[in-house]
Amino acid sequence: MTFRWAALALIGAACGLAGFAQNAGNGDHWVTTWAASPQQPRAFGPPRPANGTAAAPAPPSFNNQTLRLIVHTTIGGRRARVRLSNDFGTAPLTIGAAHIALRSMESAITPGTDRVLTFNGRTRVTIPAGAEMMSDAVDLDIPALGDLAVSIYVPGETGPATTHATGLHTNYISKAGDFTGAASIADATTTQSWYLLAGVDVAAPPDAAAIVAFGDSITDGAASTPNTDRSWPSQLAQRLAANPATAHIAVVNEGISGNRVLRDGAGVSALARFDRDVLGQSGVKWLIVLEGINDIGIGFRAGSTPADAVTADDLIGGLRQIVDRAHAHGIQVIGGTLTPFEGAAYYTEAGEQARSAVNQWIRTSGTFDAVVDFDAVTRDPKNPKTFRADFNERDHLHPNDAGYKAMAEAIDLTLFGAKASSARASQVR
Repeated sequence: MTFRWAALALIGAACGLAGFAQNAGNGDHWVTTWAASPQQPRAFGPPRPANGTAAAPAPPSFNNQTLRLIVHTTIGGRRARVRLSNDFGTAPLTIGAAHIALRSMESAITPGTDRVLTFNGRTRVTIPAGAEMMSDAVDLDIPALGDLAVSIYVPGETGPATTHATGLHTNYISKAGDFTGAASIADATTTQSWYLLAGVDVAAPPDAAAIVAFGDSITDGAASTPNTDRSWPSQLAQRLAANPATAHIAVVNEGISGNRVLRDGAGVSALARFDRDVLGQSGVKWLIVLEGINDIGIGFRAGSTPADAVTADDLIGGLRQIVDRAHAHGIQVIGGTLTPFEGAAYYTEAGEQARSAVNQWIRTSGTFDAVVDFDAVTRDPKNPKTFRADFNERDHLHPNDAGYKAMAEAIDLTLFGAKASSARASQVR
């Protein structure tokens, strides 16, 4: 166990000993209803000009400001707790106040739903660099497929703030001051990224559980329509909620746009973030893995460096590691085949051969507990190397809303029924 995770375990134990509300109560247990993978701070805005005459924008930081972050639940519950992140901060992060409420519209909250969040009984908390902090629980009826507003006030300079870049929801940042308890935030600036917020858990019945969707931009929902919850994990959550047999199952989107299995880049590699983003979620029983197209595209493109070079066997080995680590914790793993990418900026024929080899292994090796053939449902029947025209979002790499819907509908919901819900014992392979 790393120092960071050991420290988090001690924090969690201290909370339980002190009697703060880590216990879900009344036979319920904690299940993550929403999360987003923390990423390194990065600059947003116009790129640096080729002649170098202007500096690139600095990564966002905040000072004496309130962030009202809008998140969309998957399952509901009668209590909630929130996880804040300073994973990529370089100094301790002070949170002056934090609240949770049901969101009404834009930055406005639903009257009567505002709750003050505490951490070990205190409204103010300092999160060490590289760490996360879980709030105490609050009583609040959280709806399934509803919007929450998590408001975070930072009284001092944060430095470049831990982020999740592809939020795809409009979030609100005050000009100055503590607005955590305000009915709305007037004159706020807006962003479609999340900052400092890593997850929301709900107290849910004993049979409730979570699916983690683990991947890159295709899982993150990068080309889906903002503020509509049209990524394939979101549309899977909608299907689960509409089916009484699966309405108790949450979907946690841990995609990072640009992420790779074997190398750091846009976010640390899938292998490096597995413990935090999969094992660190509450109530996880299933994992859907769809990642590797960036390893292939970057590894085979012209001018790639030796450090980026990858083979199909390398990628298969990385995916096998993810499966073995999940199985060691009783999590069932569903493998998603890699979707087409001919026409994408980093497409090569050698990369296509690697994608085909990896997909063949996913389909036939028996490594996964089940397989979802995302490739089969998104490819053009006349040219299987490329997306169907009606699913292509301009760049021949990312599906549009209709493509995401097809991906969500390709997942067999009986995988999450009673016969599939028992935890899988660890196996030596």
